[in-house]
Amino acid sequence: MRSYSPDLTPPWKKSTPAPEVPAEPDPDLVVEEVSTGFCGAVVRCEKTAEGPTVTLEDRFGKHRVFPLLPGGFLLDGRVVTLVRPTAAGPARPTRTASGSVAVPGARARVARAGRIYVEGRHDAELVEKVWGDDLRVEGVVVEYLGGIDDLPAVVAEFGPAPDARLGVLVDHLVPGSKESRIAAAVTGPDVLVVGHPYIDVWEAVKPSSVGIPGWPSVPRGEDWKTGVCRALGWPENTGAAWQHILSRVRTYRDLEPALLGRVEELIDFVTVGGDA
Repeated sequence: MRSYSPDLTPPWKKSTPAPEVPAEPDPDLVVEEVSTGFCGAVVRCEKTAEGPTVTLEDRFGKHRVFPLLPGGFLLDGRVVTLVRPTAAGPARPTRTASGSVAVPGARARVARAGRIYVEGRHDAELVEKVWGDDLRVEGVVVEYLGGIDDLPAVVAEFGPAPDARLGVLVDHLVPGSKESRIAAAVTGPDVLVVGHPYIDVWEAVKPSSVGIPGWPSVPRGEDWKTGVCRALGWPENTGAAWQHILSRVRTYRDLEPALLGRVEELIDFVTVGGDA
């Protein structure tokens, strides 16, 4: 008969398995790989010939792939084991990136006659990323100006009317500026021009979301975007810099209130009093 020897190891010396965390692609699931110190959000989990792997994206947009080893990651300073997600996948989001209630399965509405214009491609891409779902449900099309100087001609050609309102978002709209004078000249019952105080829409993204202490001051007369890249030690490639900034924007929480309110105001303006 086999004898039984009790385990006399004190409880505080017994090792316990690390808790398991599903490696769901989620910008808020940020972990650190214990052997390299690489820290990033989970963007992908795959089955490979060598075993399951997880892809992490750091705050600069760099991707690295790691095996799903037991106790291989830190989450909020605690050792965890990442595991493959269940087949069911993540729950359907109940909110859009703008914070609105999501409408699952909703089709894009036929475009309204009304339009929203923004000052530049970067502004348009940011608005699309955060408010895109809302705009499609409402049937609102966003276009961008080549520059604020083009606005009077755009308004004249558009021909605003009660059932075809025009909303315009302008960068650096402050009293006494050229932008404010142009805005005043075109504003009317069916044209609403609003703006934010930032030199460029880059500044409307919260520094904490980008992973910087703050947006640097750029000497007057120097190209602002290039100066920002130089001050932050980024390559002086403004297109690549913008893509990095945009990649850090997930929801309205990553944007400054001064921009949020203005975009919501424009959407309300162009969707009142007219149908598609």
